[in-house]
Amino acid sequence: MNDTVAELRNRSSLVLALLLVAYIFNYLDRQILGILAGPIIGELHLNDRQFGLLSGPPFAILYSVLGIPFAFLADRTSRSRVIATAVAFWSAFTALCGTAVSFWQFFVFRMGVGIGEAGGVAPSYALIADYFEPRRRARALAIFSLGVPIGLSLGTLLGAFIAHAISWRAAFYTMGIGGLVLAPVMLVFVRDLPRPPVASAAPLGQVFPMLARKPVFWLMAFAASSSSLCGYGLAVWTPSVLERSFHLGLIERGEFMASVVFIGGCTGVFAGGWLADRLGHADRGWYAKLPAIAWLITAPTFAAGLLAPNLMLAWPLLLIPNALNILWLGPVITAVQHLVPQRMRSTASASFLLINNLIGLGIGPYLIGAISEALKRTYGTEALRYAAVACTGFYLLAALLMLLCVSRLRVSWVEDQAA
Repeated sequence: MNDTVAELRNRSSLVLALLLVAYIFNYLDRQILGILAGPIIGELHLNDRQFGLLSGPPFAILYSVLGIPFAFLADRTSRSRVIATAVAFWSAFTALCGTAVSFWQFFVFRMGVGIGEAGGVAPSYALIADYFEPRRRARALAIFSLGVPIGLSLGTLLGAFIAHAISWRAAFYTMGIGGLVLAPVMLVFVRDLPRPPVASAAPLGQVFPMLARKPVFWLMAFAASSSSLCGYGLAVWTPSVLERSFHLGLIERGEFMASVVFIGGCTGVFAGGWLADRLGHADRGWYAKLPAIAWLITAPTFAAGLLAPNLMLAWPLLLIPNALNILWLGPVITAVQHLVPQRMRSTASASFLLINNLIGLGIGPYLIGAISEALKRTYGTEALRYAAVACTGFYLLAALLMLLCVSRLRVSWVEDQAA
């Protein structure tokens, strides 16, 4: 309990690894909903709009809004304990999703998952920023962000195999129980570094006004939100596009999605962090330029992949945007950390995530489902494919907004205080 800062920092790799595992479970619990859309819609008699509602707003509203008070609590108490408690809470509600027998039961349990996951991400960002010096920070945050593609791909693959072998309900039980086992391990091995006393911690009402005065914060938040709107929507609905337009079975959909998300996503996330550390040290503007370039390529390749006439062409076309659409995670998350002093980092991250997830996660899955329902009379089973393609235009908006951040980021950057 009396470990020095140096001794704790020697465990930085272990801490990062456990935070990564928790983040993988975070996305495992989200993505199994997408791959299991078919059996869930069939058994609970849902339409695309209802399923889009389950995938977005109930989770996103609580996840986004509660993220700020949980992050504030983490900044003033223990980041590691808040994270471990969050893992246990969201995992319990993931398991409960397997018991749902109606739309409204599922709706309530998804809200519980959102409450739990609200306490996990922003404190993890801040804890990583504490453990890793600035020259290594974007790479460390990028490694943590590998939880997104790994969790998405494993959720897709494991969800498909477990549902095929047993049932879709068993998939939720399995993911939930796994997270409940992880929570006490996090509590034992993930520790906070010593920080300034609580009396010097920034009041909650001081952090957001500081961010709000910086136009670069709003531009980055809305750029990431535009990307996430499409990214979250496609993560939920692409498996169903593969079912309806490419006629793939459950296992085939799981294997296809897992391969493009894992290979593409891991490559893109790590490349973003590595390039940001190399280029951003000399010019902070690269933390914005890298995501903008990636999104400009993402939009046309995603659309081409979704409209491809066969799987042989669809796979490489979808691999490219699955690498580039989340390249922003390491650079942008690092940049947000540097818009405020160190003692405000969890709350700053949560403020950013509030906007990103309310728009991206709250609107994306529902919007694609609603457009699909509206187009069904004209396009039948192809309606979902065209709805997904239409939403890729948000990547172009994201790129434009992020390009406007380049010069502003150079003057808004807050360096770490000397130890």
